[in-house]
Amino acid sequence: MRRYWLVFSQAVTVLLAAYFVVMTMKPEWLSSRPVATATSSGISLNEAPTPAGAPPPVGSFRAAAQKASQAVVSINTSKAGDRPSANDPWFRFFFGDQGSAPQSGLGSGVIISQDGFILTNNHVVEGATEIEVALNDSRKTRAKVIGTDPETDLAILKINLDRLPVITLGNSDALQVGDQVLAIGNPFGVGQTVTSGIVSALGRNQLGINTFENFIQTDAAINPGNSGGALVDVNGNLMGINTAIYSRSGGSMGIGFAIPVSTAKLVLEGIVKDGVVTRGWIGVEPADLSPELMETFGVRARKGVLITGVLQNGPAAQAGVKPGDVVVQVGGKDVANVSELLSMVAALKPGVATPFKLQRRDDSVEVTVTPGKRPKPRQQQMPQGVPPR
Repeated sequence: MRRYWLVFSQAVTVLLAAYFVVMTMKPEWLSSRPVATATSSGISLNEAPTPAGAPPPVGSFRAAAQKASQAVVSINTSKAGDRPSANDPWFRFFFGDQGSAPQSGLGSGVIISQDGFILTNNHVVEGATEIEVALNDSRKTRAKVIGTDPETDLAILKINLDRLPVITLGNSDALQVGDQVLAIGNPFGVGQTVTSGIVSALGRNQLGINTFENFIQTDAAINPGNSGGALVDVNGNLMGINTAIYSRSGGSMGIGFAIPVSTAKLVLEGIVKDGVVTRGWIGVEPADLSPELMETFGVRARKGVLITGVLQNGPAAQAGVKPGDVVVQVGGKDVANVSELLSMVAALKPGVATPFKLQRRDDSVEVTVTPGKRPKPRQQQMPQGVPPR
């Protein structure tokens, strides 16, 4: 018995010695993981080969990012500076005529046609004297403004280059809360960046950013420089134009807003076809229902939009709309608040009669309003929730 034990002990000792020798001299024999080995030129890794064209890992958004990123551009703007003190004679006496220092801006845009049309935010190019567009393939060129729509904060640019990558327009009306989305742009000028998140809410309005608001809210990181960039779905299709964030620090706090591509299409068609966006107008002063206004006007309706004023000889007045009426429906669609009424009326074609359903005290009244053309805004609006470009 003792003899067998001695044989066993010696065998184990030999095996352990061999193991330590191999582990010291040839560790790759004992492991399938990559091992760094010293070479005369540096460090080489024994890695498993990656086959060309291998599919992305499960859950990866690589395909969507690659598809959409090619059509997202960086926009650099410059405009003459404004130095009020330069007009002060005492300032010129002590410091001389220094002129105005030019100001620069940064934003993003999306190529939407082979003709070179680019969709971006109005506040990105507003007041710019020079606009430079940098493509993802490193090409750079000057751009000109084809038209702007301050009431939706959208603008259309044009560049003259060939072989342009074009993004695919999606259906933003099909988006649902919880859908995965990607935000693509050039935040802080660091270079094109892709961030991911979900659709947090739909139809956001009454934010005081634009006249016509119907925002997609997302928690995908959006920062200064992302304005005008793309919000795409998991297939790389354009769902919206990133335009604003809610922030106390100037950076992303997980609340970003994008203009739906459905709105962008209407603006694009109007500007490219007619040079301007044409909207309907009926000449009323609307207000959301409140206990105070309901008591003042004797309103008994519980939903709709209260008309507090009617322009004399305007389209609504000619149709019989009166102060104190509550608009319940426009063209057969329910109206819940002022933002919805503005959007519905703006979408009407001037000169085409449309049925309006009103609540006048205890009576339900139907009138036919022929909208006119909405006047141009007196002052261009800047999104207050957007940090510096």
